Amino acid sequence: MNNRNIAVGTFLVAALSAGLSLGHAQERKDAAAFQIIEATIDDIHAAFKSGKLTARQLVQGYLDRIAAYDKQGPNINSIITLNDHALEDADRLDAAYRASGPAGPLHGIPILVKDEIDTAGMPTTLGTQVFKNYRPPRDAFAIEKLRKAGAIILGKTTLSEYAAGDTYGSMFGVTRNPYDLERTVGGSSGGSGAALAANFSTVTIGEETFASIRRPAGWNGVASLRPTPGLVSRSGMWDGYPSPTAQMGPMARTVRDLALLLDGMVGYDPEDPVTALGVGMVDGSYARFLDKDGLKGARIGILRESIGVQSEPGSEDFKKVDAVFEQNVSELKAAGAEIVDPVVIPNLKALLARRATNPNNFEAGLKVYLARNPNSPIKSRQDIANSPELAKSFPPAKADRWKNPPPPLDAARYLDYLEAREELMFTVLKAMADNKLDAIVHKTVEHQPTLIKDGINPPYSSNKGVPTWNTFLVYAASMTVPSGFTSDNLPVGITFFGRPYSEPTLLKLAYSYEQATHHRAPPKTTPALR
Repeated sequence: MNNRNIAVGTFLVAALSAGLSLGHAQERKDAAAFQIIEATIDDIHAAFKSGKLTARQLVQGYLDRIAAYDKQGPNINSIITLNDHALEDADRLDAAYRASGPAGPLHGIPILVKDEIDTAGMPTTLGTQVFKNYRPPRDAFAIEKLRKAGAIILGKTTLSEYAAGDTYGSMFGVTRNPYDLERTVGGSSGGSGAALAANFSTVTIGEETFASIRRPAGWNGVASLRPTPGLVSRSGMWDGYPSPTAQMGPMARTVRDLALLLDGMVGYDPEDPVTALGVGMVDGSYARFLDKDGLKGARIGILRESIGVQSEPGSEDFKKVDAVFEQNVSELKAAGAEIVDPVVIPNLKALLARRATNPNNFEAGLKVYLARNPNSPIKSRQDIANSPELAKSFPPAKADRWKNPPPPLDAARYLDYLEAREELMFTVLKAMADNKLDAIVHKTVEHQPTLIKDGINPPYSSNKGVPTWNTFLVYAASMTVPSGFTSDNLPVGITFFGRPYSEPTLLKLAYSYEQATHHRAPPKTTPALR
């Protein structure tokens, strides 16, 4: 090769290198220009379409925030496990996007999942050292659907140990509320609520047996839905079928994102026979029901009666939440709702006091869940009881649940509960019918988030003010949306309660309220990274 060719070749290589460098620089600039804080699914998809963002850049952005704020800085501590293959999953989706467009309606959307729901290739720890090495080979049904829709499973979030109580566990310690680091995030889906509030992912998934989706949403300033059982399968989820009350559900910073996430989760699953009830209840995207004028002319009943667990109506803490609720009622009225205030549910407290559980349901669910992982060393209740890690359970009394045989079914008491449940269901439906109500609104939680120090020391107080009537009834829809902040700058929410399978109505009403008020605000402890 002569000198001229060498010179030309050198020039071309230099020019090509310069072009690549400029391209990479532009790529970094485009990624930096995208505002990850409070980014919605629509924001992300628009950025993908314009070429200003890739799924890899988005995933890396969330990973950077988790590194900076979850284990360092404010130490929110909401993540138990990150998906080692999240960036690879993003690369694969980016390649598919370049070749043929979006892989599905949730293309490239990072999701954090409560760590009682199976995600293949990652442990499901239940927040306890006992399950630290428990690795299910299969996705939960809903997770499989979300992957097919193009979502990226970013990691697993903290929860109360064995998914019962507040968000403390031997696997991780305590999770801190991003709005006040000395307070709890609620339970048991507290990690999903905190991570969402702190912008560690686009959306998250929780689960509710008692109040475990709605309470963390209210105390972390996000939206959530505990769907009517039958819409979302529980297969691959701890305490799933045949539990009547345990229900997986979506959590998001906006109601529209909540609807889009719900779209990706619903569907019939033969492994969860309850989903047969949901067949025909879904027709197209839930997002089509969103209407910013949805409250105009809607009849909303206001539930004033205090029905929260361990609520203290005369306390200053209760009064601070109550003051916000008064403003919320005015906001509903200003948005065009016809208010029935108060709506009275006869014998509500007396009927709720008759709640009881059937331990046989949990034992049957445990067998179903563990059977999905035939290669696991944990195959039975006895294997859990025999674990040398069991003594680390928190609170310590949780270990006793496994050391001792399950209590026998109190058939008379359980029958009494079933009778109370049926009576209350028809009482509520009659009150709604008599008052021509579209929904009932109440405080999501009647107290501010409790202090961590009170939850990790005897008597382990952490449930103050949580209404649980939707899970008492089982077949009811219940949705929480941010409704402001108390005088202590702590987030609160209101809950739209509806008839079975009334999710379209609740989403419409909650969206209208959200658009009229815009109460959602990110915490100051986890600002944008520089």
